[in-house]
Amino acid sequence: MTADLPTIRLRPKSKPQAIRHGFPWVFADELVTDRRTRSIAPGSFALLEDAERRPLGLVTVNPESKIIARIMDPDPQAQVDRDWIAARLRRALALRERLFGAPFYRLVHAEADGLPGTIIDRFGDAAVIQPNAAWAERMAGDIADALRAVTGVSTVILNGQSRARGLEGLPERMELLAGGLSGPVEVPMNGAVYLADLMGGQKTGLFYDQRPNHAFAQHLAKGARVLDVFSHVGGFGLAALAAGAVHATCVDGSAAALELAQGGARAMGAESRLAIRQGDAFAQMEALAAEGARFDLVICDPPAFAPSKPALEAGLRAYERVAKLAAPLVAAGGYLALCSCSHAADLAAFRNASARGIGRGGRRMQLLHTGQAGPDHPTLPQLAETGYLKALFFRLDG
Repeated sequence: MTADLPTIRLRPKSKPQAIRHGFPWVFADELVTDRRTRSIAPGSFALLEDAERRPLGLVTVNPESKIIARIMDPDPQAQVDRDWIAARLRRALALRERLFGAPFYRLVHAEADGLPGTIIDRFGDAAVIQPNAAWAERMAGDIADALRAVTGVSTVILNGQSRARGLEGLPERMELLAGGLSGPVEVPMNGAVYLADLMGGQKTGLFYDQRPNHAFAQHLAKGARVLDVFSHVGGFGLAALAAGAVHATCVDGSAAALELAQGGARAMGAESRLAIRQGDAFAQMEALAAEGARFDLVICDPPAFAPSKPALEAGLRAYERVAKLAAPLVAAGGYLALCSCSHAADLAAFRNASARGIGRGGRRMQLLHTGQAGPDHPTLPQLAETGYLKALFFRLDG
């Protein structure tokens, strides 16, 4: 295979040490991009060399992306085929089976699991693939076949609706690659039951990354009145009910997501303890304040307000505003959890914005706990983007 592959080369001023030490990307301005390199079809494979023509590994190339090359294998002799994919999947599966007693988890977390730009979430007998890199789009059939062989799942869905696909020049699409679905899938997590719409919901249908943060919130939830803002399908709210909260209110802009939250509460036998409010989260928090509502535990888990560096300043202002509006809704001595899934906003910047917002909301605070994504979302220390999720838990003054 390698004899037939094109060779691409780093520019003399680029630093190959980062790649040799595990950094998985090559940016367009680091590569010699002559006409031959620009003519490589997106998703094809090539051999990467440093400026002195020393091999760095096998890469996948996409001339249409700022990330022009992604490391597939440090072995330049590797052959990426169904067997190669299956080996990566078996390694990923072994970790998840050690971590979890039931097959509900993120199975593949892209570069951190050795499958660049590829997300796979497992929902029991079904799995959802997000091919966010051109090579994964081109080999989606092989990934699905290897996935079925390694895990035994019967239903495989391709969800091609992420923002990352646009950066790769890939179109949006949704496709059932194998098996079938009869409706939302019940997902047990932290003692709660969630309903995941695998073909019509956000992302892959459920956010597994918040699992440990749901669990920490449960320590604060027993006997509490809980407000879950930007709740999606009831993430924190249903976890709180499972832990003995007396009542939870879920706020989200999506009627479909709130309907799934109600279905989850019904499956748990907790429907009578759940209320929903559909609408803009900022407007709903303002309305709750005007109503004099107070909660023992408030959680805000908004979408990525700072998905990229150009959006960072506006995103931090939005996080500050969330904190400012949420803080007055917390009862004396109660708890506030604020979350960010924006990789462009690092922990220090998000923490500072949150603290400013709480102060502007007229409250003083103790920071109790800082959470991150669960271990089924492993990170590469060299790649900050893989450590995107932050969760801050505060206790507010009386």
